[in-house]
Amino acid sequence: MKKKFKHIKESQLTITELMLPSHSNFSGKIHGGHILNLMDQIAFACASKHSENYCVTASVNKVDFLNPIEVGELVTLKASINYTGRTSMVVGLRVESENIRTGEKKHCNSSYFTMVAKDEAGKSAPIPGIILTTKDEIRRFARSITRQNEGRHRTSRFSSKIFKTDAYIHLLEESNSKIELK
Repeated sequence: MKKKFKHIKESQLTITELMLPSHSNFSGKIHGGHILNLMDQIAFACASKHSENYCVTASVNKVDFLNPIEVGELVTLKASINYTGRTSMVVGLRVESENIRTGEKKHCNSSYFTMVAKDEAGKSAPIPGIILTTKDEIRRFARSITRQNEGRHRTSRFSSKIFKTDAYIHLLEESNSKIELK
């Protein structure tokens, strides 16, 4: 079977939603959980559109809430495939808010969702590759590979079986912690 490739723009998605009082937290700002839910939905839609299969979220890399979102603002989420493996893909997400009255836009969040395509039997399904047409697309693809490699190293280095306390104890010297080893 010949390998299939798709242009990134074929699966890119943008959604915009008005933020309502029911989306707010106790301080009157939009609840981060609501934004994460929207991010997961658009990541699912983008990955499913690319893979032509149902997709599941395998991991989320780095969610930093950069600016608060107010009730009454429009929130726009943009999703794009940054990387494709054999059955998984990284969906890059950007979240922006817009004040309807002033037109002021704020970058609120950027994140990376790793999604895995599933077939009808629930098994991981092969996906099309992506066609890279710009230096930014190549940069995003390379960054995803680097992030995966760093994640594997970070996970193994802190495994309870091989973690060396003496190698990291100095990091706790100025921390807000108290050590009472038994």
